[in-house]
Amino acid sequence: MRAIVLAGVAVLCLSACGGGTLRDLSTGSDGPDEFSVLPSAPLTIPENLSTLPPPTPGGTNPVDANPKAEAIAALGGNPAAAFAGGVPAADAALVAHAGRKGVTSDIRGLLASEDAAIRASAGRFGGIFGGDRYFKAYAGQALDAYATQTRFRNLGVATTTAPPQ
Repeated sequence: MRAIVLAGVAVLCLSACGGGTLRDLSTGSDGPDEFSVLPSAPLTIPENLSTLPPPTPGGTNPVDANPKAEAIAALGGNPAAAFAGGVPAADAALVAHAGRKGVTSDIRGLLASEDAAIRASAGRFGGIFGGDRYFKAYAGQALDAYATQTRFRNLGVATTTAPPQ
């Protein structure tokens, strides 16, 4: 009997070490974001200080990192394309097709407010009583993969296999 009680206490103690979930939408911390700190290139002093450009408020710093240009260069492109602005001529048809039914100018803000409303309507006590708040908040919008696969197969669309239910 004593061994059973000790085993039960051990299980309870270990279950408290579970921690949160990867889909927890809150950070739980007001501290700094370690991913927002980027290393900068070392400062260099030119031979002739009269060639320095005048400072421009709101302008870019030559020693600041530019992840977008670095990614373009790493993929074999021209890093200057990161500063070109606008849509390249090769992508104009794609952008026109994507925006053929209209474009919402403030789509990021709109989606953020709608997401906050959906999560708020799911209830504040979802995380306290267990479960994954992410899936509870979006349960009404979930796609039934098997029903969709059956519907597409009935329409004659070639579909991949799915794991058994």
